[in-house]
Amino acid sequence: MVDLQSQYNKELKSLFAENGITSDFMIIDRLAYFASLVSLKNDSINLISRKDINSIIENHVFISSYIANYIPDKCSTFLDIGIGGGFPGIPLSIMRPEMSGVLIDSTRKKIDAVKEFINKLKLNNVKAINDRVESPQVINAYTNYFDLVVSRSALPLIILLRYALPLIKEKAFLATLKGGNLDLEFQKAEMKYKSYIKKSTIFELYYKPSNVRNQKGKKLILLELRK
Repeated sequence: MVDLQSQYNKELKSLFAENGITSDFMIIDRLAYFASLVSLKNDSINLISRKDINSIIENHVFISSYIANYIPDKCSTFLDIGIGGGFPGIPLSIMRPEMSGVLIDSTRKKIDAVKEFINKLKLNNVKAINDRVESPQVINAYTNYFDLVVSRSALPLIILLRYALPLIKEKAFLATLKGGNLDLEFQKAEMKYKSYIKKSTIFELYYKPSNVRNQKGKKLILLELRK
């Protein structure tokens, strides 16, 4: 595990340096440790695609850390819907320790793994919950609570908005990582929730050395919401 963590540490340092991301060594060490925990746990629980495990740094840890640059400074509480192996919520909580977060997923095995990661990483600004985000228990506990909702899940934007609206404050943001053509997805979401969307921005997630023209099609949708 030490060799694996050392390898991940080098990969992260290189990606951060090449893309002008300023971060202290403790943050990079934590991210590398998280990557090694996910990689080892993935042998027994399918947290990320097994064919993608060799690209865990670029495709999962780095990209989840990278989006922290696009999250407004005013955000203080976030909800991560459908976390899988803890992405993007755990890297986001490491990059933005001033924020507090709730990670939610309906699959117990995944949540148990994420709770283990949180404990081993000694993260005191985030917790994991095994439930459905639309359940009455979650809505009762977190109505009007979050000023940011994040997700890397495959859920359509219209569904993410439906889940997010009861749980966000009067002014909030929704950030979701997507790929491909988003025109139809945006159209459907705006038809139903246009009155709540104050501003929408799509960021093309370019980065060096392997995605300088965003040929991999990585995008961040950031919606500014008003209730």
